[in-house]
Amino acid sequence: MFTGIVAAVGRIEAVKPLGTDEAAGVRLTIDAGALDLTDVALGDRIACSGACMTVVEKTARTFDVDVSRESLNCTIGLAAPGDVNLEKALTAHERLGGHIVSGHVDGLGTVARFAPVGESHELRIVAPKDIGRYLAYKGSITVNGVSLTVNSVDDGDDGCEFSINLIPHTVEVTTLKHLKAGDKVNLEVDLIARYVERMLSTASTIQRS
Repeated sequence: MFTGIVAAVGRIEAVKPLGTDEAAGVRLTIDAGALDLTDVALGDRIACSGACMTVVEKTARTFDVDVSRESLNCTIGLAAPGDVNLEKALTAHERLGGHIVSGHVDGLGTVARFAPVGESHELRIVAPKDIGRYLAYKGSITVNGVSLTVNSVDDGDDGCEFSINLIPHTVEVTTLKHLKAGDKVNLEVDLIARYVERMLSTASTIQRS
């Protein structure tokens, strides 16, 4: 589990195919940047731009993860060299500064707008309808591994457009600063919203029976 509070920006240095067929995944070598790896062991989990990955090799400054083809098909930003938001798995004694994040990407959104508004930035994203139903005003959403608060929700025929206000600190310490209209982003909905939907649907089934 994670909190969506990015600890460092790392960089994918190398992408090595794990096989020759179309179903093969890749092994990534990631420079951890300012992320301290001294307490990271093989088998530990690190969220890479919102996707939970298992450490399979490490040095003092880098770590390797294997990414399946399924994960590559469901995410963006893990198939080529580039910057990634990094967060180590949550431990019981740490502050839950963001919200409960599983590191399992639900789908991709498309950036509609990213522009300065006063001292902050407005980020508007169009999410698919099956993700949009979990979004709520002042609720939580994870974008490329960053825990953010939804400021508005507008359902449309082609999806759900929602807005987020990014304070200067968030822009400075994450890869979100590089976003532009048309970019794809990894989205993970609030875990609590999933359980609420499940409980309501189950309750309806029980009542009908």
